[in-house]
Parts: sequence; structure tokens; C-alpha cells
Amino acid sequence: MNESSVVDYITKTFPGVETTTAFGYTFFFYSSERNLPFATLISSDQDYDCISNLNRPGVFRLNIGISKQTFQSLFGTAKVDINGYDFTALDVIMPHPDYAPQHFICVLSPSETTFERICSLLAEAYEIAVRRYTRQNKNK
Repeated sequence: MNESSVVDYITKTFPGVETTTAFGYTFFFYSSERNLPFATLISSDQDYDCISNLNRPGVFRLNIGISKQTFQSLFGTAKVDINGYDFTALDVIMPHPDYAPQHFICVLSPSETTFERICSLLAEAYEIAVRRYTRQNKNK
């Protein structure tokens, strides 16, 4: 998978997705909700984010916000020790180096096989965003 195929998949699969690009990231939101993206994609190191060594050719990191239950099913119920992960490893589903406490996961340059595994996680993240948007806009 490359960056554009990931972006295309997300924007064409999930209705109402809008993107914003800032700080080297592509942010994926549902509709006009701009408080919390359900996924982000970054392809180069930043001053505040260089743990994944993204300046390597063709390397990008996909970050996905999932439910607490799903996060715990992947990484256990105890507080995740991010020091046990190599955040430069390609094609490995890991807790996000900064946003694991908010139940974000990440994967660097996923293969087709790994991307197929995370499609359900993207769908869950999208559904969480839709529910949040609906709840926030119910009485407007």
C-alpha cells in the first residue's frame, strides 16, 4: 500500500469523510466535525514527531482511533508500555507512541495483508466519529 491508495480507500469507502492537511498530516474527519479525527496519515518527520523515522523513502504512518474494548483486545487491559515497541518497524500494528491512552493505534507502511486486517479498525473508527457527530448535532 502507498499513501494515496490509503487516502483513496478511506475517502471512497466511508460516506461523508472530509480531509484536512496540516502540519504534515492528512486528517480524516466525519462531515464537518473537526474536533477529533478518526484517522490520520503522516509521511515525514516533524519537530514534534520523529519517533517513526518517517523520512525514509516510501514510509508513512497511519494512525487510527479505535474503541477502548478493541484497543484492549489488541494490547491487553493493563496500561500499555510504549517503550516495548519499535516505532520504526514497518507493517506492524502497534499502539500509537503518543496517543495510546486515547486508544489510537498505528502502523507504518502497511502491506496489503495488514491493510486488510485494519480495514475493520478503520470502519470502527469511522463509526465512532459518526456517532460522536450525530450526538453533538442532535439538537441543532
